[in-house]
Amino acid sequence: MKLAGKQTWVFEHDIYIQATGTAVGPLEADGPLRESFDIAHDDLYCGEKTWELAERRLMQEAIGVCLQKGNISFSDIDIFLAGDLLNQNVTANYVARTVPAPFLCMFGACATSMQTIAVGAALIDGGFARTVLAATSSHNATAERQFRYPTELGVQKPKTATFTVTGAGAAVMGRKRGRWRITAATIGKVIDAGTANPFDMGSAMAPAAASTIEQHFIDLGTSPADYDLIVTGDLSRVGSVIVRQLLAESGYNVTDNYNDCGLMIYRPDQNVFAGGSGCACCAVVTYGHLLKEMERGALQKIFVVATGALLSPTMMQQKQSIPAVAHGVVMEAVKEER
Repeated sequence: MKLAGKQTWVFEHDIYIQATGTAVGPLEADGPLRESFDIAHDDLYCGEKTWELAERRLMQEAIGVCLQKGNISFSDIDIFLAGDLLNQNVTANYVARTVPAPFLCMFGACATSMQTIAVGAALIDGGFARTVLAATSSHNATAERQFRYPTELGVQKPKTATFTVTGAGAAVMGRKRGRWRITAATIGKVIDAGTANPFDMGSAMAPAAASTIEQHFIDLGTSPADYDLIVTGDLSRVGSVIVRQLLAESGYNVTDNYNDCGLMIYRPDQNVFAGGSGCACCAVVTYGHLLKEMERGALQKIFVVATGALLSPTMMQQKQSIPAVAHGVVMEAVKEER
């Protein structure tokens, strides 16, 4: 069985991330991880006429640089997995027009990055694909207009609000040896903690993150000490505190080796409220910064848990609570052969 316990897939074959690509907007480029990103724009429009077109360009750029870095052509891709935050996944679907490969559109909200990695690794492990391209994106202005209020209105926000990351990340996976190996993935359950505030995504997603992390430890018989870093996708200042507390109540102390991508991508003095969020948050921090840290030997084994709030404008208008999900992937650095 490749299923360990209740929710964790353990891959039988060696599956590698062969190349990644990232593209970000101006605020992300001004943050502490600037040198980790492949492409950085100094304007939210990214040279396009609308913000939606800007997000589409970001995903296309991330894919392009990923393939270029890996010396991979579109003809090598057996399947394309992608998703975003916009209605009907329009960014991923429109980008898929330019990718001449079978396409599965995926939606896990801000958990989409690790969802595409997990599913792609499973397809490769099962022999259904040799090479998989995964991508996801988000844009601050497009997400705010859809889920909360258009940025142009200047609506005040509480300190619990998160700031949608403008960016995109892409990764190519396959059996060909690369610098990073994917060894396992824990697929999360949908958890609804009863939170109905779209300006407090951290509180809504933290219970789902804690559930997935705890189940991962149970399924594999591991503990926090088995990982150099456990990182969540975009819980930021509010949710990261809650997930630590929930895990501590379950007997897991992650104080020394836990962080959140939403806290890592911006400086404390940047005006981003509680921190970063969005599909691109986990994607660009992982595919950019974290994998580079693994490559230089600072990290050997990490557990990346992307977190997603599964809300919609219609459900928010009907005063419904926000269900959330978290998917985690174990990545290990590959030592150079001698």
